[in-house]
Amino acid sequence: MTDVRNMLPAADAALLDRLVRTLPPGTVLTGDAISPRYQEDRRDRCSAKPLFVLRPSSTVEMAAALAACHAYRQPVVVQGGRTGLSGAHRVLEGEAVLSLERFTALGQIDPDSATIEAQAGVPLQLVQEAASRAGLMFGVDIGSRGSATIGGNIATNAGGIRVMRYGMFRAQVAGLEAVLADGTVLTSMKHVEKDNTGPDLAQLFVGSEGVLGVVTRARLRLHPQPVVEANAFLALPSAEAALDLLRRLRKAMGGMLSAFEIMLPEAYHGVCGHLQITPPLCTKAQVYVLAEIQAGPLALTAQDVFETALMTAIEENCVLDAVVSQSRREFQALWDMRDGCADFVRTLPNVANGDISVPVGRVPSFLRESQAALLAIDPGTVFLGFGHLGDGNLHYVFQTTRKEPATEQLLAMVAAYGGSVSAEHGIGMDKKPWLHLSRSPAEIATMRALKTALDPRLILNRRRVFDLPEGLQGQ
Repeated sequence: MTDVRNMLPAADAALLDRLVRTLPPGTVLTGDAISPRYQEDRRDRCSAKPLFVLRPSSTVEMAAALAACHAYRQPVVVQGGRTGLSGAHRVLEGEAVLSLERFTALGQIDPDSATIEAQAGVPLQLVQEAASRAGLMFGVDIGSRGSATIGGNIATNAGGIRVMRYGMFRAQVAGLEAVLADGTVLTSMKHVEKDNTGPDLAQLFVGSEGVLGVVTRARLRLHPQPVVEANAFLALPSAEAALDLLRRLRKAMGGMLSAFEIMLPEAYHGVCGHLQITPPLCTKAQVYVLAEIQAGPLALTAQDVFETALMTAIEENCVLDAVVSQSRREFQALWDMRDGCADFVRTLPNVANGDISVPVGRVPSFLRESQAALLAIDPGTVFLGFGHLGDGNLHYVFQTTRKEPATEQLLAMVAAYGGSVSAEHGIGMDKKPWLHLSRSPAEIATMRALKTALDPRLILNRRRVFDLPEGLQGQ
């Protein structure tokens, strides 16, 4: 086989020679050994072929790999499960891939602290299953749980369906290890709850999308497994009624209300057709809601309280119709329907979308005003939105033949409502043009200052999240 190093410029060949000498066999991939999967994108957008691929399997190997790339100013793009929806994992010309696919060690659960250690390449679902076997649960759940990795979840501060009860991924991180661009290892993996010895450096890397350092390992918080778990699917006359129901259930259930999902009619009927299932409710409505409760052993009457609150809402015309799960099979079937929404909308032509958030109390007026504004741009617009009404995060999906002006209008309205242009999928490359709508100039300047301080040669995930001033060069 031809040695690829003989076909590269001298600097690149020298870097590869150092990497091959430093790292174990199979860690460095070049030429034909590079699988096309490193260029895959869930939205089928263009990705360059990586110059080479690095697949370290330990923190020591990661540090050595980054130290070499730092020394030779070789830019790298960090990849986990490649399920991101903002393009951060796509390869730019001249970049090498730094893959976390071999960081798959999952530790034992510490029963005293109710935590578990996981390397960055562990799929989220494996953490969930390990927690379940120990009679515990992990607080974050997302549709891509089988392929999305812990490192990627941390880097994007993933949210999902139960944020209103357990918080974003940031709240699940009890400790973290990360490697800086020059190979320096930072760790906060102590088994202590209180450590007030300065700023929590670990939190710098949560939501940073790999621009400040590479997360390699984390200690994750687990929670008591619910004894009572139930959900209900409801038809409501308006988004205002859905907000009213949310307030009623919060008052009745308190912290036991774990999820409150919204679906517009076109999304609801469309996903039922896509999954070839009978719609759980035939009642026509303006919005549909999937609500869930979780309770511990001291709240065994929680389901009775839940059903009573729903019955009162029906009697007072807040809810048109409802079905409450009576078995684990029915409970899971309702969630399968909700999980299927993302796959359904990907089958449609002319789809635009926004992973947005607005203040919860303003969701009804935002839906009404934004739909009117988008219909003025394209009267044929079809709205297929769904999302997490309980925390204000809407997956604002719509079909239009005028995607660009409609998207610009939508995100401008998000900013006017005091919302975020990216609620849980990050900025990556795709949402950079709109970062300024959600972050002030001072905030963006601070992000840039952190980047240049921790990655002075600008090799990590460059051109993601934000651009640096023209002409700025790595030191």
